[in-house]
Amino acid sequence: MTTLTLFIIAAGLAQQPQWVVPAGFHVTVFADSVENAREMALGPQGTVFVGSMRAGKVHAVIDRNGDHKADRVVLIASGLDEPNGVAIHNGALYVATASKLLRFDDIERHLDSPPAPVVVRDSLPNSTLGHTWKFIAFGPDSLLYMSVGAPCNVCIPPPLVATILRMKPDGSDLKVFAEGVRNTVGFDWHPVSGELWFTDNGRDMLGDDVPSDELNVAWKPGLHFGFPFCHQGDVSDPQFGAQRACSTTEPPVLKLGAHVAALGITFYTGNMFPATYKNAVIIAEHGSWNRSVPSGYRVMVARTDGRRVTSYETFLDGFLPNRASAPGGWGATTAALGRPVDVLQMPDGSVLISDDTGNRLLRVSYAR
Repeated sequence: MTTLTLFIIAAGLAQQPQWVVPAGFHVTVFADSVENAREMALGPQGTVFVGSMRAGKVHAVIDRNGDHKADRVVLIASGLDEPNGVAIHNGALYVATASKLLRFDDIERHLDSPPAPVVVRDSLPNSTLGHTWKFIAFGPDSLLYMSVGAPCNVCIPPPLVATILRMKPDGSDLKVFAEGVRNTVGFDWHPVSGELWFTDNGRDMLGDDVPSDELNVAWKPGLHFGFPFCHQGDVSDPQFGAQRACSTTEPPVLKLGAHVAALGITFYTGNMFPATYKNAVIIAEHGSWNRSVPSGYRVMVARTDGRRVTSYETFLDGFLPNRASAPGGWGATTAALGRPVDVLQMPDGSVLISDDTGNRLLRVSYAR
């Protein structure tokens, strides 16, 4: 702990978190009134768009004077069905709900009077059951990638489900990019190789320690990542494992730990952080809900060499006070002072962390 520094900030909660970050890093509140803040996307003019899944809303967070604190939080849309996914392409804001892909054109010029959304694609797969929320992002190929989570804890999924799909920006040419993906709520492309890296949440009800959540690399289209037959690359499912061997599926490049609920990730390409962070992947662990001893509730950093992970370390902690003595199961979620969801790199090299329990965006910066 000698290399860690504590930062205490007001968070508008009954108990104020004590943020634990590596030496030289600093934590501040970028915005503190973003209800159920989930996935984030950065507009070309610097607006941060935030999906608020359980609130049914999408917000725009604006810092016009550049003081690294939001001046305004503007409601872009409300009454939507689980609008978790947000992405920007050619000045338009794309929003993925449970069943529809919407587009708000030229959004940053119309923040105070948002246009009616264009329905890019209706009747998205898996629109009624299970992991219905979507994560979306545009890849280096200018195609839109979208997660479709499993409709269950463990089952044989229907077509186009438990996958990562990709399509053209107009919603056409929908294809499966990766399958056997139980529930990814975060992916990004390696800045050197261009390969897609993603987190995946393991199934429940096999105990406290199995299976692990995963960090995976979809290094080409068409790979199968195991679900529901194989978990964490080497654990055969007790119900479905006989139908497909683990050796025929793609193993994770890193086991992240059981029930940590790894969600958003981003590769760090900025110049603010020390050089050891260049091209490292920062991962938000939302935290367990059914483990007797809580796991997750923190932000981690993984350093890589090609497809090999060389280290995995805590980057931001403090969401779960008194971690060693915190209650397990649902008690952990009620005791937590926040739950990190997504990671977004800003133009100055700082990163934002969305917190859907604290209803805020945290800014992590570095200065010696």
